[in-house]
Amino acid sequence: MSNPLSEVYGKFRVHYYRDVFNRIQARELSLSAVEVYCVEIIKALNKPTINEFANFINISSPNATYKVNSLIQKGYVVKVQSETDKREYYLDVTEKFYKYWNLSEKYLDIVEKRLEENLTAEEFETFNSILKKISNEMMPEVGLPERE
Repeated sequence: MSNPLSEVYGKFRVHYYRDVFNRIQARELSLSAVEVYCVEIIKALNKPTINEFANFINISSPNATYKVNSLIQKGYVVKVQSETDKREYYLDVTEKFYKYWNLSEKYLDIVEKRLEENLTAEEFETFNSILKKISNEMMPEVGLPERE
């Protein structure tokens, strides 16, 4: 018996991985696969410090600093000084990242449009409510802030 959630998640992952590798090969993306994951985690963490990023992916601070400096050098991440504590810096993604990320999000938009076209308005609303419940209540191990 197949697990529909696993099947859908697997299809999204495979589509995404293929897209990342195609962009790397076409030189549209100047990042390695690991760097892609790192910058996406930084975005998901919503302006973390280097220590928060390091703790989230369970690596040392020096290793995280090395990875972040590479992303800064390539123009995908910037350090933003805290306005309240000038000793602290937050990591933020750049417009260069969003150009890449928006292209990756297009497939989600395509699938969402297909859902809207093939489900009733009530089914679509129920589907979105279930997804929000999964994201906000059933995945505490991920440790990201809740989304509305």
